[in-house]
Amino acid sequence: MLLFYPSLITIIAVLSAAVGVWLTSFTGLSRRLVPFGGGVLLGVALFWVLPEMAQFFSWQGAILWLASGFLVLAAIDRYVYPVCPACSPSHEHEHDHCATRLHGFATPLLAAAALHSALDGWSAAVSQNAGFSLALIGAIAVHKIPEGLALGVIARASLGSRASALAWCALAQMTTIAGAGLASVLAPHLDSQALHALLALAGGSFLYLGGHAVHGELRRSGTPTLVPALTGVAGSSVLRLFLR
Repeated sequence: MLLFYPSLITIIAVLSAAVGVWLTSFTGLSRRLVPFGGGVLLGVALFWVLPEMAQFFSWQGAILWLASGFLVLAAIDRYVYPVCPACSPSHEHEHDHCATRLHGFATPLLAAAALHSALDGWSAAVSQNAGFSLALIGAIAVHKIPEGLALGVIARASLGSRASALAWCALAQMTTIAGAGLASVLAPHLDSQALHALLALAGGSFLYLGGHAVHGELRRSGTPTLVPALTGVAGSSVLRLFLR
């Protein structure tokens, strides 16, 4: 019974990612879905992760932790391994030169998604064990829909085929179950501050990746990119309002 809700959340997330991957096969939608996916990542970080971290760290602490995640990935992008290798050394985000539209996004995006999913599974399992209302578990499940959609869209834009994008998305989302399993074993022995810090860092990485995706498409397509990007941000914020 412990893994029932984390497994259900995983199924929702994988199906949402599959929809995102599938939608990119429509060329008319593809150019709009990449900035939309970037907007959703921004919205998830700002309207889901940040408020949750503020309840634990205070708003100032939460902002500092998310900013740290943003700056860490920005530093890795600039000095260690560029998010888009074809954009270096200029770092002007010229994705038109890439074999895939968001070449290089896959590794940091999927790593952040896997960590985020593991912590979602952890939260769901802890909530279930503590006898909390199903509202928190429901909120986790619902926010997986836009998050999974964004993951599928951006993974497809950064990998060579739909099959590989879907496989990696599914693997990243499966860590939800792993996180739930670990919760039953390790929760009594881990500092909750460290767990919240990890989630905040993942949220900061979503900010960077979402902003990078929107910026790349803005340079490519101009101001029309802003409409789907803002739609993605707005969609995340509206869901948050209804599931507070």
